[in-house]
Amino acid sequence: MRGGGLCRAPWFEPPVTRSNLQRSGWQTGPTPNCEAAALSEFPEPAGRGRKHGAKTDQSPILDTPRDPINQSCAMGDASQGATMDGILQEISAVGHRLKGMDSMMTSLTEDTRSMRLDIAGFQSRVSTLEQQVTTVEMQAMLASDRDQELLYLRSRVIDLEDRSRRDNVRFLCFPEEIEGADVQSFLKDTLPQLTGLTFDPPLEFQRAHRLGPEHREGTNHPRPIIACFLRHT
Repeated sequence: MRGGGLCRAPWFEPPVTRSNLQRSGWQTGPTPNCEAAALSEFPEPAGRGRKHGAKTDQSPILDTPRDPINQSCAMGDASQGATMDGILQEISAVGHRLKGMDSMMTSLTEDTRSMRLDIAGFQSRVSTLEQQVTTVEMQAMLASDRDQELLYLRSRVIDLEDRSRRDNVRFLCFPEEIEGADVQSFLKDTLPQLTGLTFDPPLEFQRAHRLGPEHREGTNHPRPIIACFLRHT
Protein backbone atom coordinates (compact mmCIF):
# COMPACT_ATOMS: atom_id res chain seq x y z
CA MET A 1 0.00 0.00 0.00
CA ARG A 2 1.27 3.43 -0.95
CA GLY A 3 -0.18 6.83 0.23
CA GLY A 4 -2.71 5.05 2.35
CA GLY A 5 -4.60 4.03 -0.80
CA LEU A 6 -5.80 0.53 -1.75
CA CYS A 7 -3.42 -1.16 -4.21
CA ARG A 8 -4.97 -3.57 -6.70
CA ALA A 9 -2.93 -6.28 -8.35
CA PRO A 10 -2.37 -5.64 -12.07
CA TRP A 11 -3.64 -9.13 -13.01
CA PHE A 12 -6.85 -8.80 -11.07
CA GLU A 13 -9.94 -8.68 -13.24
CA PRO A 14 -13.49 -8.31 -11.98
CA PRO A 15 -15.73 -11.33 -12.47
CA VAL A 16 -17.62 -11.48 -15.77
CA THR A 17 -21.27 -11.05 -14.85
CA ARG A 18 -24.30 -9.69 -16.55
CA SER A 19 -24.16 -6.52 -14.38
CA ASN A 20 -20.48 -5.93 -15.15
CA LEU A 21 -21.15 -6.31 -18.85
CA GLN A 22 -24.04 -3.78 -18.60
CA ARG A 23 -21.82 -1.30 -16.75
CA SER A 24 -19.11 -1.62 -19.39
CA GLY A 25 -21.59 -0.72 -22.13
CA TRP A 26 -22.19 -4.21 -23.56
CA GLN A 27 -25.73 -5.30 -24.19
CA THR A 28 -26.65 -8.67 -22.82
CA GLY A 29 -29.41 -11.03 -23.76
CA PRO A 30 -30.02 -14.71 -24.34
CA THR A 31 -26.42 -15.82 -24.99
CA PRO A 32 -26.02 -18.78 -27.30
CA ASN A 33 -23.30 -21.41 -27.28
CA CYS A 34 -20.06 -20.46 -25.54
CA GLU A 35 -21.30 -17.00 -24.36
CA ALA A 36 -24.02 -18.62 -22.28
CA ALA A 37 -21.50 -21.09 -20.92
CA ALA A 38 -19.10 -18.28 -19.99
CA LEU A 39 -21.79 -16.31 -18.18
CA SER A 40 -23.09 -19.41 -16.42
CA GLU A 41 -19.64 -19.98 -14.92
CA PHE A 42 -19.73 -16.52 -13.33
CA PRO A 43 -23.17 -16.06 -11.69
CA GLU A 44 -24.24 -12.60 -10.70
CA PRO A 45 -23.64 -11.89 -7.00
CA ALA A 46 -26.63 -11.35 -4.79
CA GLY A 47 -27.59 -7.72 -4.30
CA ARG A 48 -25.81 -6.39 -7.37
CA GLY A 49 -28.32 -7.28 -10.04
CA ARG A 50 -30.86 -4.55 -9.16
CA LYS A 51 -31.55 -1.99 -6.51
CA HIS A 52 -34.54 -1.82 -4.23
CA GLY A 53 -37.46 -0.59 -6.18
CA ALA A 54 -35.70 -0.90 -9.54
CA LYS A 55 -37.49 -2.70 -12.33
CA THR A 56 -35.85 -5.34 -14.44
CA ASP A 57 -35.67 -4.61 -18.14
CA GLN A 58 -37.72 -7.33 -19.84
CA SER A 59 -37.17 -6.02 -23.38
CA PRO A 60 -35.43 -8.40 -25.79
CA ILE A 61 -31.71 -7.89 -26.09
CA LEU A 62 -30.14 -8.03 -29.54
CA ASP A 63 -26.72 -9.56 -30.04
CA THR A 64 -24.25 -7.19 -31.54
CA PRO A 65 -21.88 -8.41 -34.25
CA ARG A 66 -19.07 -6.66 -32.38
CA ASP A 67 -19.32 -9.16 -29.52
CA PRO A 68 -15.81 -10.74 -29.23
CA ILE A 69 -17.21 -13.91 -27.66
CA ASN A 70 -19.52 -14.55 -30.63
CA GLN A 71 -16.66 -13.83 -33.02
CA SER A 72 -14.38 -16.31 -31.24
CA CYS A 73 -17.14 -18.94 -31.30
CA ALA A 74 -17.72 -18.37 -35.02
CA MET A 75 -14.00 -18.68 -35.69
CA GLY A 76 -13.89 -21.86 -33.62
CA ASP A 77 -16.83 -23.32 -35.55
CA ALA A 78 -15.16 -22.43 -38.88
CA SER A 79 -11.82 -23.92 -37.86
CA GLN A 80 -13.59 -27.01 -36.53
CA GLY A 81 -15.45 -27.39 -39.83
CA ALA A 82 -12.23 -27.00 -41.80
CA THR A 83 -10.58 -29.59 -39.57
CA MET A 84 -13.47 -32.01 -40.11
CA ASP A 85 -13.26 -31.47 -43.87
CA GLY A 86 -9.54 -32.21 -43.78
CA ILE A 87 -10.14 -35.33 -41.72
CA LEU A 88 -12.82 -36.50 -44.15
CA GLN A 89 -10.47 -35.90 -47.07
CA GLU A 90 -7.73 -37.87 -45.34
CA ILE A 91 -10.19 -40.70 -44.63
CA SER A 92 -11.26 -40.67 -48.28
CA ALA A 93 -7.62 -40.77 -49.41
CA VAL A 94 -6.95 -43.66 -47.03
CA GLY A 95 -10.00 -45.45 -48.45
CA HIS A 96 -8.67 -45.03 -51.99
CA ARG A 97 -5.29 -46.32 -50.88
CA LEU A 98 -6.92 -49.32 -49.23
CA LYS A 99 -8.82 -50.05 -52.44
CA GLY A 100 -5.54 -49.92 -54.35
CA MET A 101 -3.96 -52.24 -51.79
CA ASP A 102 -6.93 -54.61 -52.13
CA SER A 103 -6.42 -54.76 -55.90
CA MET A 104 -2.70 -55.33 -55.38
CA MET A 105 -3.40 -58.10 -52.87
CA THR A 106 -5.83 -59.70 -55.33
CA SER A 107 -3.19 -59.58 -58.06
CA LEU A 108 -0.56 -61.01 -55.70
CA THR A 109 -2.95 -63.79 -54.69
CA GLU A 110 -3.56 -64.71 -58.32
CA ASP A 111 0.17 -64.65 -59.04
CA THR A 112 0.80 -66.85 -56.02
CA ARG A 113 -1.83 -69.34 -57.19
CA SER A 114 -0.33 -69.46 -60.68
CA MET A 115 3.14 -69.94 -59.17
CA ARG A 116 1.84 -72.78 -57.02
CA LEU A 117 0.34 -74.44 -60.09
CA ASP A 118 3.60 -74.02 -61.98
CA ILE A 119 5.57 -75.45 -59.06
CA ALA A 120 3.19 -78.42 -58.86
CA GLY A 121 3.70 -79.01 -62.59
CA PHE A 122 7.46 -78.76 -62.19
CA GLN A 123 7.37 -81.23 -59.31
CA SER A 124 5.40 -83.75 -61.39
CA ARG A 125 7.82 -83.31 -64.29
CA VAL A 126 10.81 -83.71 -61.99
CA SER A 127 9.35 -86.91 -60.51
CA THR A 128 8.70 -88.23 -64.03
CA LEU A 129 12.26 -87.38 -65.06
CA GLU A 130 13.64 -89.07 -61.95
CA GLN A 131 11.71 -92.24 -62.81
CA GLN A 132 12.98 -92.10 -66.38
CA VAL A 133 16.55 -91.59 -65.18
CA THR A 134 16.21 -94.57 -62.86
CA THR A 135 14.88 -96.68 -65.74
CA VAL A 136 17.71 -95.56 -68.04
CA GLU A 137 20.30 -96.34 -65.37
CA MET A 138 18.88 -99.84 -64.97
CA GLN A 139 18.88 -100.33 -68.73
CA ALA A 140 22.45 -99.07 -68.90
CA MET A 141 23.48 -101.60 -66.26
CA LEU A 142 21.72 -104.36 -68.19
CA ALA A 143 23.35 -103.17 -71.42
CA SER A 144 26.75 -103.21 -69.75
CA ASP A 145 26.17 -106.77 -68.59
CA ARG A 146 25.00 -107.72 -72.07
CA ASP A 147 28.05 -106.10 -73.63
CA GLN A 148 30.31 -108.12 -71.37
CA GLU A 149 28.37 -111.25 -72.22
CA LEU A 150 28.61 -110.48 -75.95
CA LEU A 151 32.37 -109.96 -75.65
CA TYR A 152 32.69 -113.31 -73.90
CA LEU A 153 30.56 -115.07 -76.50
CA ARG A 154 32.54 -113.44 -79.30
CA SER A 155 35.79 -114.68 -77.82
CA ARG A 156 34.29 -118.15 -77.55
CA VAL A 157 33.15 -118.09 -81.17
CA ILE A 158 36.58 -116.95 -82.33
CA ASP A 159 38.20 -119.74 -80.33
CA LEU A 160 35.82 -122.32 -81.73
CA GLU A 161 36.38 -121.03 -85.24
CA ASP A 162 40.12 -121.26 -84.77
CA ARG A 163 39.77 -124.75 -83.39
CA SER A 164 37.70 -125.78 -86.36
CA ARG A 165 40.23 -124.28 -88.75
CA ARG A 166 43.12 -126.14 -87.19
CA ASP A 167 42.03 -129.28 -88.96
CA ASN A 168 41.77 -127.57 -92.34
CA VAL A 169 44.69 -127.35 -94.75
CA ARG A 170 44.70 -125.57 -98.10
CA PHE A 171 46.75 -126.86 -100.99
CA LEU A 172 47.66 -124.46 -103.79
CA CYS A 173 48.92 -124.74 -107.36
CA PHE A 174 47.35 -128.09 -108.16
CA PRO A 175 46.09 -127.91 -111.74
CA GLU A 176 42.38 -128.12 -112.31
CA GLU A 177 40.88 -131.62 -112.68
CA ILE A 178 44.15 -133.31 -111.72
CA GLU A 179 42.49 -134.80 -108.66
CA GLY A 180 39.86 -136.53 -110.71
CA ALA A 181 36.56 -137.44 -109.12
CA ASP A 182 37.95 -138.41 -105.68
CA VAL A 183 39.92 -135.58 -104.02
CA GLN A 184 40.61 -137.55 -100.78
CA SER A 185 42.22 -140.48 -102.63
CA PHE A 186 44.31 -138.04 -104.66
CA LEU A 187 45.64 -136.40 -101.50
CA LYS A 188 46.34 -139.73 -99.77
CA ASP A 189 48.52 -140.79 -102.71
CA THR A 190 50.13 -137.43 -103.51
CA LEU A 191 51.04 -136.03 -100.07
CA PRO A 192 53.42 -138.89 -99.04
CA GLN A 193 55.19 -138.53 -102.39
CA LEU A 194 55.53 -134.74 -102.08
CA THR A 195 56.64 -134.73 -98.43
CA GLY A 196 58.67 -137.98 -98.45
CA LEU A 197 57.01 -139.01 -95.23
CA THR A 198 55.33 -142.21 -94.25
CA PHE A 199 52.08 -141.70 -92.40
CA ASP A 200 51.17 -144.41 -89.94
CA PRO A 201 48.27 -144.70 -89.61
CA PRO A 202 47.50 -143.44 -93.07
CA LEU A 203 45.95 -140.02 -93.62
CA GLU A 204 42.22 -139.76 -93.08
CA PHE A 205 40.03 -136.84 -94.11
CA GLN A 206 36.63 -135.69 -93.06
CA ARG A 207 36.18 -133.86 -96.36
CA ALA A 208 38.25 -132.42 -99.19
CA HIS A 209 37.19 -130.24 -102.13
CA ARG A 210 38.05 -127.26 -104.28
CA LEU A 211 37.24 -123.75 -103.02
CA GLY A 212 35.18 -121.29 -105.01
CA PRO A 213 33.02 -121.59 -108.11
CA GLU A 214 33.85 -123.90 -111.00
CA HIS A 215 36.95 -123.07 -112.99
CA ARG A 216 36.33 -121.06 -116.12
CA GLU A 217 38.17 -121.69 -119.38
CA GLY A 218 40.94 -119.24 -120.18
CA THR A 219 41.99 -118.63 -116.55
CA ASN A 220 45.49 -119.61 -115.43
CA HIS A 221 44.88 -119.58 -111.64
CA PRO A 222 43.61 -122.94 -110.41
CA ARG A 223 41.35 -123.09 -107.40
CA PRO A 224 42.86 -124.17 -104.05
CA ILE A 225 42.06 -127.54 -102.53
CA ILE A 226 40.98 -127.56 -98.88
CA ALA A 227 41.08 -130.72 -96.83
CA CYS A 228 39.75 -131.30 -93.33
CA PHE A 229 41.80 -133.94 -91.55
CA LEU A 230 40.11 -136.34 -89.24
CA ARG A 231 43.00 -136.09 -86.80
CA HIS A 232 45.61 -133.39 -86.59
CA THR A 233 48.01 -135.27 -84.29
